Amino acid sequence: MAVARRLVEGDRLARSGAWRQWNLDQLCGTDVWGKTLGIIGFGRIGRAVARRAAGFRMRLIYYSTTRAAAEVERELNAEYMERDRVLQQADFLSLHVPLRADTRGLIGPAELVKMKRTAFLINTTRGPVVQEAALVAALEQGTIAGAALDVFEREPLISEGLRRENVVLAPHLGSASIETRTRMAMIAVENVIAFFSGKRPPTILNPEVLRHQ
Repeated sequence: MAVARRLVEGDRLARSGAWRQWNLDQLCGTDVWGKTLGIIGFGRIGRAVARRAAGFRMRLIYYSTTRAAAEVERELNAEYMERDRVLQQADFLSLHVPLRADTRGLIGPAELVKMKRTAFLINTTRGPVVQEAALVAALEQGTIAGAALDVFEREPLISEGLRRENVVLAPHLGSASIETRTRMAMIAVENVIAFFSGKRPPTILNPEVLRHQ
């Protein structure tokens, strides 16, 4: 919403003291309502984003290495497509994949050129999933309309070419609320307690190590 409606630019103008009056075409952006949201990676987080998008009556398309069950697609009104079709049709492309060997550099020149010139890339997953140099080039050339990024390829370094008006930059604060960070800490504590009580940690990611204890 911030990048589509040029919120950061508007905030800067309002604070500058240079704003004089309402203007018909001043800082006009683009609607989110009714647009097509493409999601790459349709796991727990991708589906949570889909649920929130429903409030904006967005058309939802997605690609994931494992297709969701039919009942999940019906619940979320989500349409599975091959990745290239998602790239081609999305007005907003939101990435929600883990960082692995096969997802590092997942979005590069070949993918960006398939997107609409009016489309926005949203990355709140892991920085190296996007080839930052390719993204900078796409923004400079008008290949896509803009981007919103919470993560970066060489974090905390941010490419100078991303410091543009049509890019919203955030310092990796996707989970930065008191409630969420407190819950994250409690999950860690619950796992430690379970382990030392001889129980299986509830959110363990590498259960195979338990066999060697």
